[in-house]
Amino acid sequence: MNVRDAVQLIAPAVLGGGRWADLGAGRGTFTAALARLLGPGGTVYAIERDATAIAALEMLARRGGSDGRSAIVVRHADFTQPMELPSLDGVLLANALHFVPDNEQARVLEHVARGVVRGGAIVVVEYDNRPPSRWVPYPVSLTRLADLASETSVTAPEVVGRRLSDFGGTMYAARMSQR
Repeated sequence: MNVRDAVQLIAPAVLGGGRWADLGAGRGTFTAALARLLGPGGTVYAIERDATAIAALEMLARRGGSDGRSAIVVRHADFTQPMELPSLDGVLLANALHFVPDNEQARVLEHVARGVVRGGAIVVVEYDNRPPSRWVPYPVSLTRLADLASETSVTAPEVVGRRLSDFGGTMYAARMSQR
């Protein structure tokens, strides 16, 4: 997926400006998409635990804040653990929750939601109805995400975008918030 595709997928869930975190940011495709959508009044905290990906994020951060994009702040951290971040207007978990074991997903979603201001957005991008694989070890179908929401303090997911995956199946973007 390229940045333009990522922008189209998540745009309905992201309002301009504010402080957002891209949790499990990888090499920054969705970080760049958030920076474009939030504009110059926003800040994106790119959270990643992989050192190789951090290098790519730091290059992206050097370009952030220009051409009408948000500033990007890179943090080397594991989003499943407590983190030092300011209060956030939104968080994005794009292709990240499926790396969290099934029995930990509700705890992690609750932990993430606590860092978001009331009414802020929790946006999840995942694969719908995909079997487990090496690349998606703990799939989070839309039905599974709704079940996780019912176990936590977040609202039921509202699908804001879908697209066919280059790797088969369908990806969805869903928006939730704290109850």
